Amino acid sequence: MMNNLLCKTFVMGALICSTQLAAQKVSDKQPWSVRMVESEMIRCPESWQLDFQPKLKWDYCHGLELQAMLDVYDAYGDQKMFDYALAYADTMIHKDGSIETYKLHEYNIDRLNSGKFLFRIYEQTKDEKYKKAIDLLRSQLDTHPRNDDGGFWHKKVYPNQMWLDGLYMGAPFYAEYAFRNNRVQDYKDIVNQFITVTQHTYDPKNGLYRHACDVSRKERWADPVTGQSQHSWGRAMGWYAMAFVDALDFIPKHEAGRDSMLVILNNIAAQVKRIQDPKTGLWYQVLDKSGEKGNYLESSCSTMFVYALFKAVRKGYIDKSYLKVALKGYQGILDNFIEVDKNGVVTITKACAVAGLGGKNYRMGDYTYYINETIRSNDPKAVGPFIMASLEWERLQQVKEIVNQK
Repeated sequence: MMNNLLCKTFVMGALICSTQLAAQKVSDKQPWSVRMVESEMIRCPESWQLDFQPKLKWDYCHGLELQAMLDVYDAYGDQKMFDYALAYADTMIHKDGSIETYKLHEYNIDRLNSGKFLFRIYEQTKDEKYKKAIDLLRSQLDTHPRNDDGGFWHKKVYPNQMWLDGLYMGAPFYAEYAFRNNRVQDYKDIVNQFITVTQHTYDPKNGLYRHACDVSRKERWADPVTGQSQHSWGRAMGWYAMAFVDALDFIPKHEAGRDSMLVILNNIAAQVKRIQDPKTGLWYQVLDKSGEKGNYLESSCSTMFVYALFKAVRKGYIDKSYLKVALKGYQGILDNFIEVDKNGVVTITKACAVAGLGGKNYRMGDYTYYINETIRSNDPKAVGPFIMASLEWERLQQVKEIVNQK
């Protein structure tokens, strides 16, 4: 009897929720960044539901989207966006600063990415539990396993491995923490992460960067000589490009090795330009196999590259000529990946759901593997960077308006 009652209550609640969602509309008069944020909030009424989650989870995808939403809040001032991000922080973080589902001893560098949006949550609320949570996440780096050259392992369960993904997950948070807490001694280590992973993943044959490297050369997916994985995966290089433009915000211009970071970033920009699809302005799932049979134009790497190029041009890290590449890519995203329903709700399509190496269900990282992973719509790894890229584009329009007024 009780189970039937619970079932009926759940169904009724779901019907009420779906009716409420159906009634919500997104105005096409608003900027794309705002439209996508509002669309996500309609799809996921509770912020912990982001990334298709059925239960609470402290994860990098939440941090990616909520950070982007706070950027939109900063730009346009809609309080509901801040409240949405705050709700996740409040749900996940306990009074003592401990974080629901987070386990430091797992040494998973992915878990650090969500620490970034907490800086602004703490800044505006002054609630000490957020400061304690930020400090807890930062403490992971003090004992996080490393290779002999100082590079952080991607996870404890992936010994000796550096993945391009991991640079985005850890380095911008590490850099912002150092900046906000005047830990100038940390910048050398942060710069070293970028340079080290480049040394491990760079492919001199094509100028691209492989997904990962096992410096012990023990993994089945690793080249027995170089330790590198087999291919340059689009999103991995997208994460890496974004890691540069976001971490550089906090690394002082005089810091030794920063110039080397800029050299690497300029090579990334050059390769992204070289392999951009001339017809659509987009990028392929497997970059070193661009245009080959079975490969496809993928939204998460495309949005990441466009965001990184826009921001790198704005900050003066790369030549202004790359603005054309970014603009072509952004238009390509709008033309090929963005769909809008009758209520104005925005969807971004054709994102690779996940791709990795090794693990329990072993992934060899060959070409067939990458092109056959699940493709889905509204994946946060495409949603977040689309919001960020859109904000950069909108900022550019505002600059043009000011110039034209003058």
